[in-house]
Amino acid sequence: MNNISQEKIEELKFDDKGLIPAIVIDYYTKEVLTLAYMNKESLQISINEGKTCFYSRSRQELWRKGETSKNYQHIQSIKSDCDNDALVVEVIKDGPACHTGSESCFFNDIFSKEDYKNFSIDKLYNLIKERKINQTEGSYTTYLFNSGIDKILKKVGEECTEVIIGAKNDSNKETIYEIADLLYHTLVLMVEKNITINDIKNELASRAVIDKKEKQKSMK
Repeated sequence: MNNISQEKIEELKFDDKGLIPAIVIDYYTKEVLTLAYMNKESLQISINEGKTCFYSRSRQELWRKGETSKNYQHIQSIKSDCDNDALVVEVIKDGPACHTGSESCFFNDIFSKEDYKNFSIDKLYNLIKERKINQTEGSYTTYLFNSGIDKILKKVGEECTEVIIGAKNDSNKETIYEIADLLYHTLVLMVEKNITINDIKNELASRAVIDKKEKQKSMK
């Protein structure tokens, strides 16, 4: 990552304990992952190593995210706010940000105004993963995970068939509905198999067959 000059670090306003809050967000989804604290040393380590290093207020020591879990956070950018007393750190993460196994430490609902315009595939994926970790009684997603891989695969297969039927019926409305069902159940399968959306993005990005007629030989 690009170096941040010592002069820039000296401009930051650390509190009376020598700490500055660091809001860590996902580089791809912009979801808030965690709120931690850095001192000058941990910030410099983060910059030098390109991975987040924080200062634990409870243990009063440095800690590198991922040292134990291997869920490292690879830094893409670090920005300060207008007062230079808080940081936003954008990262590409190797795994869940929270020690509970959740993708984000922020998962306890206090207030939420539903708005479909804020929907994203990444948010849906994270919600599905949350249902597997913190199971909710009466949740269909929790039911699928408890039923096991065979049930999930059966639903994926059924939804594939429904998509075909909808398309053959020449009904866009029906096809859209069934594709949405298929996508949802595919995301459940991905979570069950520990496959991330980034895994799929990286696979698609690595292919060069979009405009070619022949299939990849390795996929035959």
